[in-house]
Amino acid sequence: METGANGLLKLVLGLTQLLHELMERQSLRRMEAGNLTEEEIDRLGQALAAQSEQLEALRRQFGFEKQDVNVDLGPLGSLF
Repeated sequence: METGANGLLKLVLGLTQLLHELMERQSLRRMEAGNLTEEEIDRLGQALAAQSEQLEALRRQFGFEKQDVNVDLGPLGSLF
């Protein structure tokens, strides 16, 4: 049985993952549009990679797989 704290943690990790993916997509759009310098692209890539590693570390720390933190939106499907 899932505890309330465990469910809340899954939700927070899922929403954080969603925000990360949205930031990645926005970054790609800005790169493709030519709105970033090479230095900004490098910094952004490093920041996104570090963020991804941290999210993975948090999931492992609490014993969750990526699919465990995916939010089911019912008839709309999964969050990601």
